[in-house]
Amino acid sequence: MKFGMGMAATLLAMINVAMAQEVCTEEQIEANKALAMGFYQDLWFSDNTDRYAEYVAETYKVWDIGERKGVTEEAIEQKAIADRFHDIAVLSGEIQFIVADCDRVATRWTLTTKPTNLMGRIMVGSATLPIINVVTIEDGKIIEFWNHRHDIDANLVIFKTAPAFLKGFVLGLIPFGFLYWRAKRRS
Repeated sequence: MKFGMGMAATLLAMINVAMAQEVCTEEQIEANKALAMGFYQDLWFSDNTDRYAEYVAETYKVWDIGERKGVTEEAIEQKAIADRFHDIAVLSGEIQFIVADCDRVATRWTLTTKPTNLMGRIMVGSATLPIINVVTIEDGKIIEFWNHRHDIDANLVIFKTAPAFLKGFVLGLIPFGFLYWRAKRRS
């Protein structure tokens, strides 16, 4: 095989790319996993939401199910979200697995809710929600959340589907009302 200029340029480009890639040590990977586990433990599995700043950068980007995609939020928002849930239910959870690749940490965990008031019964009920998160960590803080929840297991799905149900119900009443009016008129 002849080694030409094209192959040499390709080889140099591959070497430059390999050298430019961040090299993570096992210690960095384990520290990132520990940071993610601490985040879930303090904010979701117990009510230590005041510790949010230990885990989340001043601003972070969120990629959520629904319409929250690529939204930049203040760190305090993570505390506010967790506090809303802690106000209506006793929360607990378990991390099934955690995998890290340099600055990205993926977790598969469950959040178990036991409502403490009427709002909790309406909003979440008693449920165990499977959740998959992928977070990006930079300088020891979470800068990005990719969130995938299985909301179908919680009462929250009612709030997503109720408007469509009501529209369909009202539209379904129109022909019924017309037929009723027509039958009344004939009699």
